[in-house]
Amino acid sequence: MKNKSLVFVFLIFFVNGCVGTSSQGIFGTGVSIAIDPRSLGTQIDDNIMQKNLAARLLLEDKKYVISITTKVLDGRIFITGKVDDPEEKLKITKMAWETRGVRSVRNNIIIKDEFNFKQSAIDLLITSQLRTALILNKKIKSTNYNIDTYKKKIYVYGIAQSKDEQKEVIKEGKEIPDVERVIASILLVEDLRIQKD
Repeated sequence: MKNKSLVFVFLIFFVNGCVGTSSQGIFGTGVSIAIDPRSLGTQIDDNIMQKNLAARLLLEDKKYVISITTKVLDGRIFITGKVDDPEEKLKITKMAWETRGVRSVRNNIIIKDEFNFKQSAIDLLITSQLRTALILNKKIKSTNYNIDTYKKKIYVYGIAQSKDEQKEVIKEGKEIPDVERVIASILLVEDLRIQKD
């Protein structure tokens, strides 16, 4: 009974989080709606989809709150994180596709290996270097991007203002030492369902 109450409290937290968070944007706290090229309606729809999927993952298994990260951009779901076995990855992918309003699912979940402190430190350094490069590059709106690194592979999600900006982000990633691959899920503003006027 205690566990069910805890799950219920978490659900209330996630549902209440739907109200008033659109000003934070999809890319973290402090990002203004004005910077996000999606319409306000699309931002709200994406936020609701993300909260719904997070709640379903929580109900499935509480460990997913920590081990799985989801992002929703223009009805497209991007998933990263670590799971114990391939069946879990497939189950999470299925849940994402069952989310109302989904247009596509990009699953970059990886199967857990033993924790390697050295590898984690390298991945963190790569992420920090790319984040800094994006901030310093005047051709890129760095607030429109989210970065994850795993085993020297960079996963970049976001919305580019143009194809040139999209190429610039990928180029910055490839220039970082030790990076093996840049996997970009970067949408163009012109490809969004609904754009700002």
